[in-house]
Amino acid sequence: MAINRRNFIRASLGSAALASLAACSNASASSQKALVNNGCYDPSARLNISLQEGVAPGETLAEKLDFMEKIGVTGLEISGRVSRRDDKTVKYLPERVEELKKALSGRNIKISAICAGFSGFILSEDEKVRQECIDSMNEIIKGAGALGSVGVIIVPAFNRQEPCKPHTAETRTFLCEEFKKMGDFALQHNTTVIFEPLNRREAHYLRQVADAASLCRDTACEGVKCMGDFWHMTWEETSDKGAFLSAGKKYLQHVHVASRKNRWIPGLDGDADNYIDGFQGLKMIGYDKYVSFECGVPRDREVDRAAAVTAAVQLLRDQWEQA
Repeated sequence: MAINRRNFIRASLGSAALASLAACSNASASSQKALVNNGCYDPSARLNISLQEGVAPGETLAEKLDFMEKIGVTGLEISGRVSRRDDKTVKYLPERVEELKKALSGRNIKISAICAGFSGFILSEDEKVRQECIDSMNEIIKGAGALGSVGVIIVPAFNRQEPCKPHTAETRTFLCEEFKKMGDFALQHNTTVIFEPLNRREAHYLRQVADAASLCRDTACEGVKCMGDFWHMTWEETSDKGAFLSAGKKYLQHVHVASRKNRWIPGLDGDADNYIDGFQGLKMIGYDKYVSFECGVPRDREVDRAAAVTAAVQLLRDQWEQA
């Protein structure tokens, strides 16, 4: 069979690219330096660990921050809203800005992401509920910007939220239009809004990182980003690495981590708690933001939270090195 010169070159280049990708995927820790030099891993990648405020052990914010500094955690993720059940008082993030600035002063800890806290939901059929979401998000965005946060996490709709707009092309266009406005507002405050995909038990509209990244692309606003959550990815992604590569450094703004069977502190589910594949993807795109703990502890057995979190932080560091 005659071989066309152009097709031969094309096939050769394709084979080389596949071989290079395979080498990146199968690399051992001992060859990481070579992978950086060969362009498989971006040397700007960093493992910056963050804890949600409720995950860190301690009775007060100061005690939590003391613990975090002791184990080298550099990020604090907080909620966009604090509510008191007794009198139903709702306090949005701007009301905590000065408290948080004072608490973080002189420490090597920064605010990572702001975890939701908004009211209503953007895909509601009820205009009043949609406006409630927009208004509360804008308040949280202001606080996020004042604290230098990487962004405010938002879910378009949970399964329990009804009536919800149907999953159609028109709804997708609507979502992009609304988030263009919200993203522009976030940019004015030097932060972003972050789409979070969830597993199908919690949300049907947005379940995979690639879907969230495509929304970011189509919104075409630098203030609109996305994230990946290892817990949700366990159920929805065929590859953690592929999920992160699908978003790339351009769109991936934040990462959540928890144990992979029960959403506990990493390590409490034993060998199932393996994040190496995902960490390889993060290294390949040069991810340098936060990997933040969003998790709990089992109620049916005694767990020393401080010891569990300390061990989990070391587990992630070890697996980052192995990736």
